[in-house]
Amino acid sequence: MASTVIVTGLGLAAVGFAGRYMLRAVPGMSQKVSDTMKLLTKLDSSSFANSKYYKGGFEPKMTRREASLILGISPTASKTKVKEAHKRIMALNHPDRGGSPLLAAKINEAKDFLDSGKS
Repeated sequence: MASTVIVTGLGLAAVGFAGRYMLRAVPGMSQKVSDTMKLLTKLDSSSFANSKYYKGGFEPKMTRREASLILGISPTASKTKVKEAHKRIMALNHPDRGGSPLLAAKINEAKDFLDSGKS
């Protein structure tokens, strides 16, 4: 019985000291957090302006430029380069392997467009 009272008293003392420490530390900590947040760069569209990824959706009608962007090749690439790029990208984005059916359709459409030689 006495040991329970002692353990309870020590626990309450620990909670008291921790609470006192937190009350003293929080005002300075909140100032440090606000200073740090001001120093961090903003995460908005301008911070991603130099990204290596294409920003924008698909065009309503497939163009040579869009098809080459989808496949990651030059617009003047040969048919073998188109075939290799298509195979590589489809291996990564195939719907049977968890890829998006929309992306797979756009990849196939891009390959067909470049293979057909349309402008």
